[in-house]
Formats: sequence, C-alpha cells, structure tokens
Amino acid sequence: MNMTFYRKLPIPKEIKEQYPVSPRATEARDACIREMKDIFSGRSDRFLLIIGPCSADHEETVLEYIHRLRRIQDRVADKIMIVPRIYTNKPRTTGDGYKGMLHQPDPNAAPDLLKGILAIRQIHMRALEETGFGCADEMLYPENHRYLSDILSYVAVGARSVENQQHRLTASGLDVPVGMKNPTSGDIGIMMNSITAAHHSHVFCYRGWEVKSEGNPYAHAILRGYVDESGKPYPNYHYEDLISLAERYAASGLENPAAIIDTNHANSGKKYLEQIRISQEILHSRRYSDDVRRLVKGLMIESYLLDGSQSISCREEPGRSITDPCLGWEKTERLILELADKL
Repeated sequence: MNMTFYRKLPIPKEIKEQYPVSPRATEARDACIREMKDIFSGRSDRFLLIIGPCSADHEETVLEYIHRLRRIQDRVADKIMIVPRIYTNKPRTTGDGYKGMLHQPDPNAAPDLLKGILAIRQIHMRALEETGFGCADEMLYPENHRYLSDILSYVAVGARSVENQQHRLTASGLDVPVGMKNPTSGDIGIMMNSITAAHHSHVFCYRGWEVKSEGNPYAHAILRGYVDESGKPYPNYHYEDLISLAERYAASGLENPAAIIDTNHANSGKKYLEQIRISQEILHSRRYSDDVRRLVKGLMIESYLLDGSQSISCREEPGRSITDPCLGWEKTERLILELADKL
C-alpha cells in the first residue's frame, strides 16, 4: 500500500473511559434528543434551529458563541429549539484545505489525529456540560461516530456522502435524528433513497464487527441547493421545491416526513447575508401551506461571532469563520428573535 502507518489510534471505548460524560450531562443530552424526536414526529410544534459556525476552529471561541446561544434560547424556548453546530470535520471538494478540528486541533499546525480525537470530544463535552445543549456534528467518517456517540444529539450526512452505503447503513443504527442532505447535483431521488435506507434495518460490517441496525425513523431531508455542471448554484428552498418534496414523501410512505432547510451553501450561493431573507421566506411558505408547515421542521444556519470569513493565518480574528462565511452575532441574535416573533 502506498501509505505510512504512523500509529494505531485508541478505540472509542478507551477514549470514553478516559473522558466520561457526567450523569447530569447525559440526562441533558437525552432530553434534547427526546424533544427533537417529538419535533420530527409532529408531537411538538417547536421550530428547530441548527445553528453555528461552518467549522469549529478554536475551542474557547466556539464555546463563547454557544454560551451566547444558551442565553437567547431561554428567551425563545416556547417557540424555538436551538441545536448548536459544532462541525469538527470538513469535507473538501478537491481534498485540499482545512479538514477541521479532527485533523488539525490547531489550524496552523500539522495534522494530528490523536490530538484531534481528544479535542473534538472535549469541545462537545464542554458544550454539553456547561450549557446543557446537545449539539450537532457532521458524520464525515462513519466509523468515527463512536468517539462522540454518547454526546451528540443530532447528526448530518453531507452532500458528498449521502450516496455512500456506509453512511446510509450507519445512520440506520443511530439513536438520534439524522439529516440527509441532497447531493451537490441536486438529485432529490438520491436523497430520498438515502432516507429510505436509513429508515430500514440492515446487517453490515462496522468497526470490524458484524452488526444489525434497527432502522432510524427520524432520518430526514436537508435541502441545501445544488450546482450545475459549470458550478453555478441553484436554490431548492422555494415554495414549489417544498411542495414537491412533500409530494415525494407522501408517495414514499416513509414515517415522519420532515425537512430541514440549509439557508447557506448553494441555497444562498454562499452569500451569507442571504440567510436572513431565505429564513423569512421559508417561514412565509409554512404560513401559506399546511403541507409545508408539517414538512419543514426547521432551519440550518451558518453563524459565528463575527460576519464573513477569513484565511487561516497566525493573526486570525477570533470568531470569524476560516471556512465558509457566516452571519455575525448581532445579525444572528436579531434573526432568532424575529423568527420567534413570526412562528
């Protein structure tokens, strides 16, 4: 093989024993999962906001952001459930660039996967212990999920992973809601097939074991827009798109029809300020149609302490994204309060 084997990494059980979650934090996580399942099943009419930085870069800065979310959550708790994004591994279209905290706990240092595993467990544990938030992360590497399986409350499968067999089968064995993004090509059929696969039970190989999953009835759609062959972005959050998805769900017979709308990425053309307008349009569509209201359970928003983005450097501004541009805190707080007023 044309690769160097540096070291064998600790198995998830060893990491969990070294860095255990407290009973109080476990109880808080379980409560978050129950409430989300109630939202996806229609038993609760609260609106989900899965919100946070495009990528978690520095622990203290991300935690400062999440503590601010905690304060605003208390103000809108009757209408909105906030699930912070702590995305610790990033897919790269060409393979180049910053791959997230898992690979580089220090964005300016060389990759170190052992330090990265410890860093991502620590940041998720601190968020849960200090704020009571069960957070979201992307499942870029299905076999790594076990390092965080006792902490996470929500998992996303990205646009580049949604057609992958291992992602689909692993999602079918998780006990938390899993969002399946439409692929970058925009093929809704691929996304629906992925959701269907995740709903069903499977026998497959996972971390060297033969396992059987029970199926995950809380796997659902995430609409994130798409790009054509020339790379031009197109949205799929408009009213007609939502009605079409509701019809696809009705024809599928799947349990718990549900969608989260990603307000950035191709839906905004990566024009991050458009997230404000897009959020308002989606709420208008929910008010206009009962079918859309039942389908659309929430939004995914990229937000951080400061507006925009920056290049990785030794002089980074804390709280400004080093990957995709994000809404800054002032705009984020105003948007959350406006959404709560209109729900």
